[in-house]
Amino acid sequence: MIRLGRPDTLFLTFDMTSYEQIFENNRQWVAEMKHKDADFFEKLSADQSPDYLYIGCSDSRVPANEIMGLQPGEVFVHRNIANLVNNTDLNVMSCINFAVRHLHVKHIIVCGHYDCGGVKAAMTPKDMGLLNPWLRTIRDVYRMHHDELNSITDERAKYNRLVELNVREQAINVIKTATVQKSYIKNEYPIVHGWVFDLHNGLLKDLEINFVQILKDIQEIYDLTGMMSEHHEDGDI
Repeated sequence: MIRLGRPDTLFLTFDMTSYEQIFENNRQWVAEMKHKDADFFEKLSADQSPDYLYIGCSDSRVPANEIMGLQPGEVFVHRNIANLVNNTDLNVMSCINFAVRHLHVKHIIVCGHYDCGGVKAAMTPKDMGLLNPWLRTIRDVYRMHHDELNSITDERAKYNRLVELNVREQAINVIKTATVQKSYIKNEYPIVHGWVFDLHNGLLKDLEINFVQILKDIQEIYDLTGMMSEHHEDGDI
């Protein structure tokens, strides 16, 4: 909360009760975890070895490990506005690199959600200021799927479909990375998936992205290893 005083002063005030309650909640959580498993924090402090990398939206209504039913330490998480995977974003690229090369994750999940504010903003034909460069990636998805989206007359259905198409395109961006391609050639993992979380019922929707087929389709342009063709026999990669 911001409270203005004299023209030359600015006071910041906080709801201290709510803020302090976080630490009380933390203490209660610690007690609950120890009650369930006396060795919980000993296990938690050990090296992480998750099988999953989750790339999701920053939206506060979508807690990654909870919607997946996983415990802390079971999923490596990266979040940003509208779950984008831009190749010039060193944050997400570093996260993918670390998860694949050092954590050896078996699955990479790009998870969007219906009613995504970032996607909705990208559908709005107006200047969003600093958000423009970020939202352009989603607007490019709209451009690529212009005919399909404009054939949908219901605005909400169009909005939800763009959420799904954005997830698919970001999953493809993951597949384009050399880190993922090299690991798949060597280990046959990670596999890339696209999901959407429905805020209205709490369910995850698997968009059933065909990882192997997409990798095969893009290898002519996005073969960053120079080895994909050597592993392509009888239609398989």
